[in-house]
Amino acid sequence: MSISNLEDLFLNELKDTLDAEKQILKALPKMIKAAENEDLKAGFEEHRAVTETQVERLETIFESLGKAARGKHCPGMEGIIAEGQEIMKELDSGPVLDAALIAAAQKVEHYEICAYGTLATYAEVLGYDQAKKLLGQTLQEEKETDEKLTTLASELNLMAEHEPAE
Repeated sequence: MSISNLEDLFLNELKDTLDAEKQILKALPKMIKAAENEDLKAGFEEHRAVTETQVERLETIFESLGKAARGKHCPGMEGIIAEGQEIMKELDSGPVLDAALIAAAQKVEHYEICAYGTLATYAEVLGYDQAKKLLGQTLQEEKETDEKLTTLASELNLMAEHEPAE
């Protein structure tokens, strides 16, 4: 895809973000399985449902623009997810792994906050009011998820600190 104007860039970023969300949907079940803390498991379960809705919103935006809802491989998200999967292999279950899972999830959230903030700004400039509204909803959800993870981390990080050293 040749990018020569803001609309092209917007579509490129939409495709990238759609792929990122689909990668997240594939990664979340592994994170749910690896998490020991029940609140963390529940948070990941909830975010999986929210992510499915976010994918639907992206598909709605593509449809409103008369474009096919096809993703474009997102190497950024691939790297963030690979890093999280690597730490899951290295750590045994328990508070330290839960703390690491939160860190991995927050890296994902911060990436998404950046992506959706950028997309919402582009949509506003391009006059895509429906897209701006939908992207703004998702941006708010990502910020709320990040805040929930921060709150949960304050508890789990203390538990991880008291985990006996090997």
